[in-house]
Formats: sequence, structure tokens, C-alpha cells
Amino acid sequence: MKNKIVFLGTPKFAKIILEKLILSRHKPVLVITSPDKPVGRKQKLTPPPVKVLAERKKIPVLQPEKLDEEFINKLRDNSYDLFVTAAYGKLLPKKLLDIPRHGTLNVHPSLLPKWRGSSPVQYSILNGDKETGSTIMLLDEKLDHGPILAQERLEIKKSNTAPILSDKLAKHGAELLTRTIPKWLNGKIEPKEQDHGAASYTKMLTRSDGKIDWTMPAGSLERKLMALTPWPGLFTFWNDKRLKILSFDVKNKRSSQPGKVIRENRSLAVETGRGIILIKKIQLEGEKPKSSAEFMRGHPDIIGTLLGT
Repeated sequence: MKNKIVFLGTPKFAKIILEKLILSRHKPVLVITSPDKPVGRKQKLTPPPVKVLAERKKIPVLQPEKLDEEFINKLRDNSYDLFVTAAYGKLLPKKLLDIPRHGTLNVHPSLLPKWRGSSPVQYSILNGDKETGSTIMLLDEKLDHGPILAQERLEIKKSNTAPILSDKLAKHGAELLTRTIPKWLNGKIEPKEQDHGAASYTKMLTRSDGKIDWTMPAGSLERKLMALTPWPGLFTFWNDKRLKILSFDVKNKRSSQPGKVIRENRSLAVETGRGIILIKKIQLEGEKPKSSAEFMRGHPDIIGTLLGT
């Protein structure tokens, strides 16, 4: 008899995992995702990626505003075997976790207990980690706290931006999940408690996280660019306008005044706490993105100024 599985997830990361489940023997009978939200300048009401996929595959979809008693009671009316979550976006209450006979599994894109929370992919890059991985855990009421069922490592390449690494981890985690589910349902896995004393945490990223501190070393700013692209991106201020630094190279050259704009090999460059960055693409508030050379032609007065003040 086929197991009745419910999938809870919202963004592209979760969509990739749902795709794998659909192609496996573990196609969900129900998908729960976040409500449609206004997106872009025109604030067009847009469904989450998971909903789009589920509807295309003729899987019923629920989009509760709240995981309240009324909603939980609706789920209780069905005999579900397993819940699977991936980037759903909300902590699940115990009453909901207790519904499926075999509990609730979560796909987390880090090697728990390292980088619990909402931004593990970005923090792995920011921290300069050489590797990350996927963890399949049994959810409890606390944040990324439950026992581990399976875990596998994945190398972080220097060229990996957060979106690229996120996609890799989604595919990596999906493969691990589809191998773990049958073992778990057949009682062949003994959950392993996390080392809670070794736990580290991430926080929800905000736009202010993208503000550049020019006293940081150039190498650290490069990691920040990879981690925070495309959102919130890196920015500073010049002449009271937001200046987005869209791409740059790092050069190990002595710097004397962090934030000072200089000319280096016909390119716009900025001194940092250690080394300089050679700007490749830049965008001033109210303008289109421009190459370093194009920006200098339009704004030659930027040379010699101090950014971020």
C-alpha cells in the first residue's frame, strides 16, 4: 500500500526537492505552501514555485495564512504516514508534527548542528567554509533541533554564489531524502541526537546586511558578494546616493585608506582593510548598471573620494 505523504515547502529550493519526490515512489498526496504574495514594482500577486509545480502535476494544494487549530484539525481528518518539509518558512507546532504516523522529515542545507536557521547557504559562503552538506532530520518543535537521520557532505567551490550553491544543495538533499524515506519508513534508521553544544545559528537576512564595511579585507568582501548576490547585494553610498557594487575582482595590493576610490589599470578600484577591489560592474541609484570604464567616464569626480560616508 502506498504511503500518504504531505510536502510542505515554498521557494525554488523546495520546488527542486518536490520535483524529485514526484519522480520517485514517494509522490505527495498533498502540498502545503505559503500564500501567494505581491511581487515586483507592480506588486503582481504571484504563487510560490512549489504551488506552480504542484498544480501542474495535479497535486492538491493548501495555502494557510496560519497553522492554527482549525487548519490542523482538517489535516487530522486524514491518515497521513509522513510529512516532509523543505524551506516552508514557518516553525511547525507540535500538534501538526504529531499528525503523521512516522513523523515529519526536514531537508536542511547544512551539516547540522552547524548553521541552524533561515540562511545556512549564505552563512557557509560568508564564513569561508570549504564544505557544506545536506541533513535529513526528524523535526521537533525547536529550530533545526531534531535528531539526524542522514547527512552527506558537499564541496563549496569558490565560484559558487548563494543561488548556485542553493540549487546544488536542493538536488543533493533531494537525492539523500529519496534514499532515506524508505529506510525510515521500514524502521532501518536509528535517529542520532545532534550535539547541541556545538550548534551555530544564522539569522534572517535583511537589506542592511548588504552595506559594505570597507575596513573588511577584500577577500571577505568577495565572499560577501558571492553570499548576498542577488539579494540584498552589496552597496555603499556616494554623494548621498546608494551605489551598488555588482561585481569585482580582488587584488592583493597595499591599501592605506579603506573606502577610498582610486584608479588602477584603467579600472575603478576601492581600497579595503586589506587589499583592493577592482570594480567590474557598478550601479548608481537612478542609473542603469555600468562597466567600470563607462562609470568613470560619466563620473570622473568619484576618483579620490571616500565611499560610505
